[in-house]
Amino acid sequence: MDTRSIMIVGVGGQGSLLASRLLGNVLLAKGYDVKVSEVHGMSQRGGSVVTYVKYGDEVFSPVIEKGEADVIISFELLEAARWVPFLKNGGKLITSTQTLDPMPVITGAAEYPSDIVSKLKDLGISVTAVNALSLAEQAGNSKASNVVLMGVVAAQTDFEEQLWQDAIEQCVPPKFLELNKKAFELGKNAK
Repeated sequence: MDTRSIMIVGVGGQGSLLASRLLGNVLLAKGYDVKVSEVHGMSQRGGSVVTYVKYGDEVFSPVIEKGEADVIISFELLEAARWVPFLKNGGKLITSTQTLDPMPVITGAAEYPSDIVSKLKDLGISVTAVNALSLAEQAGNSKASNVVLMGVVAAQTDFEEQLWQDAIEQCVPPKFLELNKKAFELGKNAK
């Protein structure tokens, strides 16, 4: 199989590391060669972060260049817009509708852009936008929005349900397991 590329983007503290581990575990269980990059960015200061996940028969580097990503999974709307140049023609964007004001907006130097999802769709991009924060709160903790988005991803792939459940059990501490399983289900069934 050709190499496939997925970018996970967001703001520091939104759980991109767990999301990439879940996805990596599922892909490894399917027998793919998988390369996952480290998180890049100012994650400790609430800055933009990106994780690259590449998989296929043989993968040499996890780095994804502009126009190469088959899928971008975004935990925040402005980050979706920021990284969309990396999406290939015909690629998919899966994004949370959550907004977090970056420093220029906080200081009043800029305004948060409006209608980001509509603008991306107007560009011909396939966008799935889900209120992952609300679903995570419904599951019991706003921090589970990353796992909600993995549920959305699972609903759009043909990887077996059991692989996702196994990955959650392997990656999530036992005391948060049920909450994250509920978050995953809510994401998987999101419309």
